[in-house]
Amino acid sequence: MEEHVPFLPCLSPVSGKPLLVTFDGGRLTSDAGVLMLAEIERKLGVADRLARCIEDPRAPERVRHGLAEMIRFRALMITAGYADANDCDTLRADPAFKLAVGRLPESGEELCSQPTMSRLENLPGPTALKRMMAAMVGLFCDSFDKVPRRIVLDIDDTEDRVHGGQQLALFHAHHDSRCFLPIHIYEAGSGKPVAIILRQGKTPDGAEVALVLRHVVRAIRSHWPAVDILIRGDSHYGRPEAMAWLERNRVGYIFGLGGNKVLLARAAPLADDAALSRVAGAAAKVRRFGAFRYAARTWPVERQVIARVEASVQGSDTRFIVTNLKGTPRWLYEEVYCARGQADIYQASCVSRVSLCWWYRTRLSARWARRAERSQALDLSGIGHH
Repeated sequence: MEEHVPFLPCLSPVSGKPLLVTFDGGRLTSDAGVLMLAEIERKLGVADRLARCIEDPRAPERVRHGLAEMIRFRALMITAGYADANDCDTLRADPAFKLAVGRLPESGEELCSQPTMSRLENLPGPTALKRMMAAMVGLFCDSFDKVPRRIVLDIDDTEDRVHGGQQLALFHAHHDSRCFLPIHIYEAGSGKPVAIILRQGKTPDGAEVALVLRHVVRAIRSHWPAVDILIRGDSHYGRPEAMAWLERNRVGYIFGLGGNKVLLARAAPLADDAALSRVAGAAAKVRRFGAFRYAARTWPVERQVIARVEASVQGSDTRFIVTNLKGTPRWLYEEVYCARGQADIYQASCVSRVSLCWWYRTRLSARWARRAERSQALDLSGIGHH
């Protein structure tokens, strides 16, 4: 074997020097994988995008570690499994991390220390967080070769269990745990993440859902003004505040709708017909669909509701959705609404713990989030947290 062999020729050179593999027993690292991750980040320009959203208060002539470099270092640490900023003190001299950030492994200056990283984590305020969310939505839009005519966005939340005294962690009865409840938004056709927003561990109310959708839709339309957007979500996203805003801004929606006595009474003829058809031997499982106008007590207008009734050996099951789309009830329920189940697969495959907007974990961001929560104006950062 040659003494020096090229190491993954797809990697960019550092300070004009190519990366080589040697077997001379020099500096060792167990985190060489961050070089590939750094190459991906460099092509996407994530760190640079986020750095441009933050105002640096430091004197330029005294800066040794730029914002983009520190963001890149922190993001790579998280992806490599180093959750705590204290790990900066150990990894700042690691040759793989120095190469990944753009410094030479031997002669290059060490990366930033834990105190410097902690100051960065406490630096962004509400305005910077909003800019960062918009920057990440911009990254999503830039990932398309051409402007799509229509996109479908799936919105959902997932349990992010905590094991300490993290701020904004609350007990959630459904998950039976203390957790965060981050909101995930994916583009259904490609599975690309649009926004992953760390938030307190409680079900979002109408004002918060409307605020999240308003930020995301406006950020997308700042890039694609004419794009048609469809929002899909389960019942706790079908809030009147959110639906009203979507209707005013020509955005389609289809949400789950919790049943009640009024809705069940409206769907009773469908339930009877499905049960009789099953008894008559039509099939082991019989479905019936119907549509009608309905207004809950908190809705200022009537909206179209789709009822799906299923009769089987387990009994009768009735589900409802609310939408402003046109189409047959069966098609809207089975082909449009039920397709949102793919979002659960995206959530499972998206490692939301490995993300870039780790500022929400800091004291400053938690303090701003608490203030925003009290004023029903939660500030957003975009793509997740650690």
